[in-house]
Amino acid sequence: MAAKIAILASGAGTNAQAIIDKAQAGALEAEIALVLSNRPGAPVLARAARAGIPHVVLDHTTFTDRLSYDQELAAIIKDNNCGIVALAGYMRLLSGVFLKSFKGDVLNIHPALLPSFPGTHGARDAMGYGVKITGCSVHFVEEQMDSGPIVIQAAVPVMDFESLDALKNRIHRYEYRIYPQALQWLATGRLRKTGRRVELQPGKCEAARPATDALVWPPLEQGF
Repeated sequence: MAAKIAILASGAGTNAQAIIDKAQAGALEAEIALVLSNRPGAPVLARAARAGIPHVVLDHTTFTDRLSYDQELAAIIKDNNCGIVALAGYMRLLSGVFLKSFKGDVLNIHPALLPSFPGTHGARDAMGYGVKITGCSVHFVEEQMDSGPIVIQAAVPVMDFESLDALKNRIHRYEYRIYPQALQWLATGRLRKTGRRVELQPGKCEAARPATDALVWPPLEQGF
């Protein structure tokens, strides 16, 4: 039986769309069983509706504390039989109570090369610091922001004189590839955590053609 994934998102849902597209194409061997947002009217909900995916709003402003919100959040996800949670622009920290409910099977995408430039403005902070290389990271989620073990990263150069929007667009292109790939590895049981190291177990998929404008490691596979 295919793994079931719940996507949590607060905004436009472009990473959610990339995950949905890969699942519908059959590259991601999992069912996107639920899309949940903490913000009423978030565009990601419309994306879920167009894809025929169940979607729920759980407005955090109607709860008195984070613990009660996260307990209800976990209950909804479990009621939909989802064992994997993908944060796709979900702008809230998750409590230990929530994370323990899913045995560590919670992933996030971040627009910088962690552990550098954590937080909500990774690309902007990297450019402002003057780095020559930045990118994006998929990592397991811990209680501390952007601190969990890293699954896959894509590194791109920061071009002289380019705008922040141009840099973000190049990073986004790889977010949309490495995040579904990481979820595929997790859904098919190929990831092993040893302390802070995440090891990728061998699989039957062939490697994709190497990227010419980025370094991606572990390498992407066919379909991603």
